[in-house]
Amino acid sequence: MGVRKNTTRVKKVRILREDAKKNFIIWGLVLVLSLVAFFIFEYLLMPQINLKGKSTVVINYKEKYNEKGYEAEFLGDDISKDVKTSGKVNSKKLGTYEITYTVKAGIFKRKAVRKVIVKDITKPEITLVSKDDIYVCPGKKYEQEEYKATDNYDGDITKRVKVNEEEDKITYTVTDKAGNTESVSRKIIYKDITKPELALEGSGVTYIFVGDDYQEAGFNATDNCDGNLSENVKVEGSVNNDKVGEYTLKYTVSDKANNSTTVERKVVVSEKTNNGAVYLTFDDGPKQGTTNVILDILREEGVKATFFVTNGGPDELIKRIYDEGHTVALHTASHNYSVVYASVDAYFNDLYSVSDRVKRITGYEAKIIRFPGGSSNTVSRKYQVGIMSTLTKEVLNRGFRYFDWNISSGDAESGNHTASEITNNVTSSLSKNRANVVLMHDIKTYTRDALRDIIHYAKNNGYHFEKITMTTPMVTQRVNN
Repeated sequence: MGVRKNTTRVKKVRILREDAKKNFIIWGLVLVLSLVAFFIFEYLLMPQINLKGKSTVVINYKEKYNEKGYEAEFLGDDISKDVKTSGKVNSKKLGTYEITYTVKAGIFKRKAVRKVIVKDITKPEITLVSKDDIYVCPGKKYEQEEYKATDNYDGDITKRVKVNEEEDKITYTVTDKAGNTESVSRKIIYKDITKPELALEGSGVTYIFVGDDYQEAGFNATDNCDGNLSENVKVEGSVNNDKVGEYTLKYTVSDKANNSTTVERKVVVSEKTNNGAVYLTFDDGPKQGTTNVILDILREEGVKATFFVTNGGPDELIKRIYDEGHTVALHTASHNYSVVYASVDAYFNDLYSVSDRVKRITGYEAKIIRFPGGSSNTVSRKYQVGIMSTLTKEVLNRGFRYFDWNISSGDAESGNHTASEITNNVTSSLSKNRANVVLMHDIKTYTRDALRDIIHYAKNNGYHFEKITMTTPMVTQRVNN
């Protein structure tokens, strides 16, 4: 009986195993068929969208979002043009944005999503007064310099800066709200590398007459580490007040670290008077048709003159003026009062422009000038009150000499003029008791035509002709502005 029961039990186990095996095979076939059906439906019957680039993109705050694009197909056909996109990215606001791509093919629809994350990923910026190494006077304590920290998102975050000062280094560190950190370090070097400051009292160019005593105007010297060094200034050079000429005085001062500064003052010694001399001066040129004829007349008569030139006219006439021994002086580049007298800087910009032209053409650095309208002009008040009072001093400080006139030919005045009128205006004003500086304009035809008669009159009446040089006593007018 026991054997029969065991045999029956074995048979039942075998049947159950066979049934399980059949079920496993059946369910396996079902799963495979399901996967095949899913694949056919998902990848063959449904349209497909493939995003170009990454499906999750991170861009910086305020950075423009650039769409990388997409491709779509259905049953092997390109249907990219049928894709509809929705969603926007506001890069001025931090956050996560979604761009949705949708395409339809028949009754089927497919969607794809790209995430765009706008983050602050830019480091803050630390601005220092000086990015160079810091030099501190030996034995003195370093004084904190100003700094500023700004962030593209948080704005001014200077208050968040942490300063770590060591013996030979100082480090500035700041972190914005997004966790971006910037750090800047500079070395601290205890050494004096700064030259002393040496300033001359009075003008950098001083003018005296033969026989006059030269009076030293003085100087001041200071140093960043050593303080007042005026007593340490050494002066080299001398002035011979008995002889016409230009003399240079050299002032030098050194600090304890042997940093030296040198400045110079020029002293011009000239004759007190040049009675009976006639200085023919011409403004506003050069101009073809007048200046060239004037130069012909001066050459034929053996007379030298002074030409206050502008940036107008041909270069070759300026070259000819210089080559034939006349003085090339500076008038103005533009002769536009509103430009020239707008400010002190505007005046010198104009002056250096015409100076550069003369040097380019001749190689000569002209230092003799005439103000547009003369130093006594009042039209400059319209553009800058008091500017002539400043300029008449500053041109001397910069090594220039300015000349007005004491005889006007009248050729610049409005109205119709004749050569005989211009001649009479000049000859009737000549005096042997002074130097005669005659104002004329070489752009005027009647001045050109009057010149020879003026020269003949002066020669016949015992006058002699000179050109203005750096040692010629300045003839100036009263400053009215």
